[in-house]
Amino acid sequence: MPGTDIPTLRLPSGATMPTYGLGTWRMGEDIRHRADEVAALRHGIARGFSLIDTAEMYGDGEAESIVAEAIGPRRANVFIITKVLPQNSSRRGAIAACERSLKRLKTDRIDLYLLHWRGSPPLQETLAAFAELKAAGKILNWGVSNFDAGEMRELCAVDGAAGCATNQVLYNLSRRGIEYDLMPFCRERNIPIMAYSPIEQGRLLTHAGLRAVAKRHGATAAQVALAWLLRQDGVVTIPKATTLKHVDDNLAALDLRLTGDDLATLDRHFPPPAQAVPLDML
Repeated sequence: MPGTDIPTLRLPSGATMPTYGLGTWRMGEDIRHRADEVAALRHGIARGFSLIDTAEMYGDGEAESIVAEAIGPRRANVFIITKVLPQNSSRRGAIAACERSLKRLKTDRIDLYLLHWRGSPPLQETLAAFAELKAAGKILNWGVSNFDAGEMRELCAVDGAAGCATNQVLYNLSRRGIEYDLMPFCRERNIPIMAYSPIEQGRLLTHAGLRAVAKRHGATAAQVALAWLLRQDGVVTIPKATTLKHVDDNLAALDLRLTGDDLATLDRHFPPPAQAVPLDML
């Protein structure tokens, strides 16, 4: 089965990052599913997915090991994202956590290293660790996750924060709060938004409005939800898939073109925010 060309965007470092990738949240939690999880990631890579998102938190590091097994000798063709837990985000802690992730991932560098969410260590310490890791070639880019607009303002006020490559947040049709303030703030500074949980762990799939749009196109509700994100400039989407068919179905969303009527229907069922709301997290 042929691969698929996936669009990319340019990061502050000049590197390019795919705008569509494979998520791994909840992978590595049950040894009985490991072979299927590895197979799904391998199939995704073979079909053209070259971005894989993981974290030291997922499966207590097992998800990173699954990613390593799935990639095998194809490391040069894969863009790896992983994350440091906030309790490990002091200068020394983040460096040590990165070394552990590198070992589990069986690689000598991480393409994009994120602070998973804001913790108690000062941001200056975390950014100092990122700068040291980047100077050593152990990470190539850095960013954050689950930062609201206020936290992004604080981050951007820190010297050296101009290199922030993304803010990974919960964003889907039913979680549009970031569109009011966080997304405009990031867009003004050319910081891509990375959307996790794009189909709300499957809860969106039975929504009548979403299914109505899907029926017009002979598509699935999941493909419509993904296409709604994929059409947006500066947004990276990372759905998880644990079967080969699920990977193929997700890839098909790239070919789905939503019309103005489709978008109007989705806005009626999932209205954009009219005021600032707290950042959603899972």
